[in-house]
Amino acid sequence: MTIIMPLNIYIPDSISPDAQEYLSILNEEAQTDPFPAPDDLDAWRMMHALNEAYFTELDEDIIEQYHPDLEEKLLDDVPVIDVRPRAWQENGKVLVYVHGGGYVFFSARTSLVGCVPLADVTGLRVISIDYSVAPEAKFPVAIDQITCVIQALMGAGYQPGDIAVFGDSAGGALAVGAVLKMRDANQPQPAALVLWSPWADVTRTGDSYFTLADQDTLDYETQLKNAALAYADKSQHRHPYVSPVYADYNGGFPPTLIQGGTKEIFLSNAVRLYQAMDQAGVQVKLDLYEGMWHVFQALGVSDIPEVDIALGKTADFFKKHLMLRNV
Repeated sequence: MTIIMPLNIYIPDSISPDAQEYLSILNEEAQTDPFPAPDDLDAWRMMHALNEAYFTELDEDIIEQYHPDLEEKLLDDVPVIDVRPRAWQENGKVLVYVHGGGYVFFSARTSLVGCVPLADVTGLRVISIDYSVAPEAKFPVAIDQITCVIQALMGAGYQPGDIAVFGDSAGGALAVGAVLKMRDANQPQPAALVLWSPWADVTRTGDSYFTLADQDTLDYETQLKNAALAYADKSQHRHPYVSPVYADYNGGFPPTLIQGGTKEIFLSNAVRLYQAMDQAGVQVKLDLYEGMWHVFQALGVSDIPEVDIALGKTADFFKKHLMLRNV
């Protein structure tokens, strides 16, 4: 059942007029769908199918706007979409994208808004992983699929320094978890990571879960709690591959850029993850945006200046760590 939930998100004068307008629309049109019980497979399947149908139509607009070359394929038996921006030229570098969706929603096909604009901005090939979502597949299935794709790219001739990884929301935490698992297995790691609004602690721990609860369209009690339980048993919720704020980064970790907004309940996730990495000596940057909402970058190149700035910084980060001259 869809519940229309008028919001009262504060709209600050300190953000761009276009961002203010977007928040006004959220206040008027926001709705929330309570998530099924963690073990109600039929209900999850139905909600996932409805979500796929809705966002498939929206992503057609992204294809029409950017005209990428999209190829569905398998890498080590894991389905992916190979995204190549228009005018793409092989340069020996590749990005691996791990989409968000609370571990339970979306696919590579319905997450094009998260990767196609970035492929266009950077000019880089992007491998978008169509990992198995919960509760059909629970932890650590998705983590293992991500590591398989990265290793398959290395086996295909890419050096570790030629590969970078980015993910949004739950995809950000999955990306970190996969690279941690590779590190702990003494496997080569990618050159860099970019995380947009990572859901880095699936427990309801952290200041912003409470202080920003009325400023975000995400709701922990009616939505995220069941998604977290559908993905991993409660006893696993503080496992470092599930909630990477609890990981030990003293063993090393690739350079990481964490982006987030001051309107999202995952703000504390970003801050705590940054602190855990920074205190261990990881080359990490926390890049926060005034008044921005959860995964605001996924609007793509837009009329909102903050979105374009964040995408530009992401592109610059990849340029630096993939040692590209012309991005």
